[in-house]
Amino acid sequence: MSFSQTRRGFLVLTARAAVVTFVAAAAGTVSAPSIAAPEQEVTASAQQIADHFANIKTMAGEFVQFGPNGEQTGGKFYIERPGKLRFDYDTKSNFKVIADGKSVAVSNVRMKTYNIYPLSKTPLKLLLGNRIDLSGNEVKDIQQTPDATTIKLADKSVFGDSKLMMMFDPKTYALKQWTVTDAQGKDTTVMIFNVQEGVKVDPSLFKIDYASAQVKQRAR
Repeated sequence: MSFSQTRRGFLVLTARAAVVTFVAAAAGTVSAPSIAAPEQEVTASAQQIADHFANIKTMAGEFVQFGPNGEQTGGKFYIERPGKLRFDYDTKSNFKVIADGKSVAVSNVRMKTYNIYPLSKTPLKLLLGNRIDLSGNEVKDIQQTPDATTIKLADKSVFGDSKLMMMFDPKTYALKQWTVTDAQGKDTTVMIFNVQEGVKVDPSLFKIDYASAQVKQRAR
């Protein structure tokens, strides 16, 4: 999987993550929408999900990410909210994405590249926030089907036309996957599984080596 794309590519999950249509990513995981649920019912369900999600401060598990041409990669992930995330990709290039609450770093051990971006300028800010504020301007749409509750978020003032769509199980309220759409309308979808909530996560997993990143930047 290549991480040599432009900076906008980062806004769809990592600084240079591949993109894929949501249809391809979600195939087989979500049934076709049925008759829409009443608006009050949808809002109530979304509020229960938001409250549940706010109480989950740590998560760990496995993920699959879908690429621009249908290719996929996966690995292990760790989340500590607010603001912290780590993705270890199962690739020969040994890609890692780390968010420490302030920045997001993308490293490629094999290529010896290390790039840092402000967390506040990426849609990961919404995913890693303390809670989903359903009354705020960030929520653009809420959809309910028998198999999924989908909450669409955006903050145009922070990262332009990029959007985040989070999909939850309507029965367990568990986060199942998310899709980030960049300004060109391209999507990256990440599906998570074997998830453990409320686990103890080693703080060192979210440590960014800023000194190494600065050396790489000066060398350009």
